[in-house]
Amino acid sequence: MPKDPKSVLTTTLSHTLTNRATLSRLRTLSLPPPHATDFSSNDFLSLATSPLLRRSLLAELAAHPTHPLGSGGSRLLDGNSPYAETLEATIAHYHSAPCGLLFNSGFDANTGFFACVPQPGDVVVYDEYIHASVHEGMRSSRASACLMFAHNSLASFRAVLEGVEARQGRSVFVAVESLYSMDGDLAPLAELVAIADEVLDGGALFTVDEAHATGVVGAGGRGLVSLLGLEERVFARLHTFGKALACNGAIILTDATTRQYLINYARPLIYTTSLSFPSLAAITASYTLLRSPHAAALQSHLHTLTAHLHRRLATLPPAPQTLTLPPVRPTPILALFTPQPRSLAAHLQTRGIVARPIVFPTVPKGTERVRICVHAGNTVEDVEALVEAVREWVVGQARGSKI
Repeated sequence: MPKDPKSVLTTTLSHTLTNRATLSRLRTLSLPPPHATDFSSNDFLSLATSPLLRRSLLAELAAHPTHPLGSGGSRLLDGNSPYAETLEATIAHYHSAPCGLLFNSGFDANTGFFACVPQPGDVVVYDEYIHASVHEGMRSSRASACLMFAHNSLASFRAVLEGVEARQGRSVFVAVESLYSMDGDLAPLAELVAIADEVLDGGALFTVDEAHATGVVGAGGRGLVSLLGLEERVFARLHTFGKALACNGAIILTDATTRQYLINYARPLIYTTSLSFPSLAAITASYTLLRSPHAAALQSHLHTLTAHLHRRLATLPPAPQTLTLPPVRPTPILALFTPQPRSLAAHLQTRGIVARPIVFPTVPKGTERVRICVHAGNTVEDVEALVEAVREWVVGQARGSKI
């Protein structure tokens, strides 16, 4: 009697999951413990729980009582609207860009862009820590080569570009993130642009993923490109709304020709239902708030708390085999490097603090860490409690205690 195909597949999948669990790499869904202090999420400005944003969203919905709630289809069929196009233009103007194109997520935007925009003969040069969505797009790309350079290494970037020059590719795309999500470091964007100008005839087409910088870096949370005044030198920027802006969706900021090209060839845009009106209204409400003094105060408080956390972490007892502290940076993402990230994260949770262990393959082997995200809604007392909990764990590890 032939084997049941479903049974065969289920057995194979189960064995694969068991093997992953044996290697301590099994991913599972979890729920945040109630009433815990958040040092984990990407809600950097704490807008997800903001009564002000909630009121702004409700007011925006009420101001358009006849607008259909559902999108009705893809943007190319029935999912477009004057509201969506006005929102794209408003966001583009806010970030000093020619125009923008909305996507359902940053993942969709990166995947769509890198799959279709680089042309045959082009080369994509990317930072080794670039997001998985860019890799997904590059897998489908028609570019002649996709070349990696060492993370934030100017020397490695120069060496790769010098090799590209000999290839005589039509265009060279450079893919970087402005604020890297696992380490909290900023790309040396001005220096990278200068090197590309020096090495390549005509420079490179820079694409900058501003996902974690949106709302956090630069005046009004406009991002690193704006902070450095490089709007004219960057070919495309990605801003997402699901982190500091507490919404969902994303936008690619670029020129009009590239926008039209994406409308014609970006499959994640063409073949998916577009963002619903409540999603668009939420983005509008967030950008309205982002332009306000309230958001500026949140951003200022966020950076003050981050600096305070660095100062307090520096008072921890030295424990080079147990915990390595991150470099001091003006960003709200910190990595507490430890070979025992699950133990540290579990101890923090017993103290009512949510922070997640990050292990291979999400980060390279040997760089396991507990990822800490500071939020504008955190307090100085929250920071003190976090540092004290880390201190307890470090001392306990030194004593051989299993806490």
